[in-house]
Amino acid sequence: MQMAPQMGYDRAITVFSPDGRLFQVEYAREAVRRGTTAVGIKSKDGVAVLVDKRITSRLMEPKSIEKIFQIDTHIGAATSGLVADARVLIDRSRVESQINRLVYDEPIGVEALAKKICDFKQQYTQYGGVRPFGTALLIIGAEEDRTRLFETDPSGALLEYKATGIGAGRSAVMEVFEEKYREDLNMDEAVLLGLEALYKAAEGKVEAATTEIGIIKLGDKKFYKLTELSLIHISEPTRPERISYAVFCLKKK
Repeated sequence: MQMAPQMGYDRAITVFSPDGRLFQVEYAREAVRRGTTAVGIKSKDGVAVLVDKRITSRLMEPKSIEKIFQIDTHIGAATSGLVADARVLIDRSRVESQINRLVYDEPIGVEALAKKICDFKQQYTQYGGVRPFGTALLIIGAEEDRTRLFETDPSGALLEYKATGIGAGRSAVMEVFEEKYREDLNMDEAVLLGLEALYKAAEGKVEAATTEIGIIKLGDKKFYKLTELSLIHISEPTRPERISYAVFCLKKK
């Protein structure tokens, strides 16, 4: 009998619980926490996002799973959580980018786009008959002389980071970044640090074929996806064992 009031707040997206919580939004965050691990990291000459696609069967084609998307020539995004929800937000982002080009004849700002998407997500936490988006996005971009990295939340909250992670392995990713991230990293070092964070989050199960990487360099401000090239071994001074990482080469689409 004591669970009845709890269930009432649990079922209604528009009703706060007595302690100020929206349970459906918290459940949407839980969907993100159970999703694949995605990381974003800035370097002195660019920004990158990396995703472990988490292949659950050897019968699946890894290339059929897409977790990193191009939004505009200078903006990309990585997703974690419900794939279908993420696809809707990516399509919305692309439309907003094209509207800005048609109306103002200039590319949309990275922060402006991130805020538009968060405003859209927030609407799905305030009205009856809908549910929150069960996905989070890492939005990267370049504008003027700097790069940007934003994390969006199912509630519509927006935060900017130098390095961050979303998904199931976020805690392990943040531990690596807190310990080893430096603002003077170049792009290669940043990608390798991101791969190390994914390796820790996946407990050593990361493979080249199941890892997706997107980068933007300050030099040309263009979003590119990277493709698998080969495997190398990198020694860590703090550990005696050697770790295999995928090295990726630039593939312009």
